[in-house]
Amino acid sequence: MSKGYLHQVHPVLPVQNVVEALKFYVNKLGFKIAFADDSKEPYYAGVIRDGIEIHLQWHHAKEWEHTVDRPMLRIVTQNIEALYKEYETQDVFHKNTALKETTWGTWEFAFYDLYKNGLTFYRD
Repeated sequence: MSKGYLHQVHPVLPVQNVVEALKFYVNKLGFKIAFADDSKEPYYAGVIRDGIEIHLQWHHAKEWEHTVDRPMLRIVTQNIEALYKEYETQDVFHKNTALKETTWGTWEFAFYDLYKNGLTFYRD
């Protein structure tokens, strides 16, 4: 009997406005649009960069009225210094964003997208 094989994961991030989220991921983070369920008013779309695909799904604004933990993605990265410099020019960092070595031996930096979904980029 053959064993199942996990090939990829496509995390789905909640967003209030899919078009605005697409603009952020494309214009600020260098992703390309992989697909959208509607060309004018999408409720579900995907973005891709290199080997990473992230899905963006519309959620009603009322879901943001209560403090809820948002997803945090950890994305394995090559050339982290270059990526840090690229994003540093895009006005996406918060005041505490820094490229740093962690006590567990990674180099990483993190920030939030437009809807407070956490993005951590790291290398071992």
